[in-house]
Amino acid sequence: MALIVQKFGGSSVKDAEHIRNVARIITDTYRANNDVVVVLSAQGDTTDELIEKAHEINESPSRREMDMLLSTGEQASVALCAMAIEKLGCPVISLNAWQAGISTDSNYSNASIKTINDERLRAELDRRNIVIVTGFQGINRRYDITTLGRGGSDTSAVALAARIRADLCQIYTDVDGVYTGDPRIIPEARKLDEITFDEMLELASAGAQVLHNRSVEIAKRFGIQLEVLSSLDPKPGTIVKEVAKKLESTAISGVARDENVACIAITHLEDKPGVAYRIFSLLAQRKINVDIILQSIGRDNTKDITFTVAKGYADEAIEELMEHKDELNFADISCDTNVAKISIVGSGMINHPGIASQLFEALYNVGINIRMISTSEIKVSVLIDAKDSDMAIRAVHHKFFGERAGA
Repeated sequence: MALIVQKFGGSSVKDAEHIRNVARIITDTYRANNDVVVVLSAQGDTTDELIEKAHEINESPSRREMDMLLSTGEQASVALCAMAIEKLGCPVISLNAWQAGISTDSNYSNASIKTINDERLRAELDRRNIVIVTGFQGINRRYDITTLGRGGSDTSAVALAARIRADLCQIYTDVDGVYTGDPRIIPEARKLDEITFDEMLELASAGAQVLHNRSVEIAKRFGIQLEVLSSLDPKPGTIVKEVAKKLESTAISGVARDENVACIAITHLEDKPGVAYRIFSLLAQRKINVDIILQSIGRDNTKDITFTVAKGYADEAIEELMEHKDELNFADISCDTNVAKISIVGSGMINHPGIASQLFEALYNVGINIRMISTSEIKVSVLIDAKDSDMAIRAVHHKFFGERAGA
């Protein structure tokens, strides 16, 4: 007997037919003499529809009230799926995240899981119930519902798997594994049999929408083996683990695009020690994550600092910095949301000189200008105009995975 956590995304439960299919997968796993905990996302486009409804009422609703609203999508999913499993004759119970003991901080709309009290889960598993839990959410110390950010159901599933020491965590989605690029944009993208936690984390952080980056962090920390697979195509998926088998010649594992990017530029800052620290400490206090940072060489006792944040935090970042404009002593601040980030990721990159130059060459060959560059041991990212992102990701993928790549 194994203890298995299964997570199904919104596309897997988007309508009655898909819910019945998910119920069959779950009951087949259960009838193979396994204990099963399931985490579900909201159906299809429910979250987007709820956001639209909110903005019809209030164009700038509070994050707390948005969490109250958005959390209803997952509650509907788990109840409907439990009903489908009941009809298939298996014992099942659906639980809200707070019933499942998931406690978070109070960072509404992007909360982090602090603890999980698994007493209720264990009791239900001891009764041989299939347990279905709402993903994407928890409860804070004020007993307010909080949400974990887009893709947060992955994090819910992996966190539960870590807490109950599951043997396997399966992430079911609308693709049958992790690919070298998004197969919906790049038809020739190749499926990977295995990928390392570090590579998957970088791809997820770079915009690959297969797994939530925080879920990969938790899986790496607690040694949870993940499998990414399709809910519609019953075949092996991609295993995400600490060490993956690779050919010696393989430097790059994947290419990713992130369009959820805003580029903020602060110009004519006073060129003195501590200015950068003050800017980014203010953003950190607001819990605004910063990605790429570029600082110009100081001239005439001033310098410019440009950085990227998620689009949803751009207005808040500018508001915070404008409140301290006199203290920071800058001339102007601007924001550009018509940008995209293209990244290449691979653990073999460190042993293959010239990888970055190949990326730059691929973009040069199709006439795309690079605005910012960021590098690490296993990732190179560039910021470009959003209008060029489709052409860019196809060109970069072809450069590294085309027929003659590496030849």
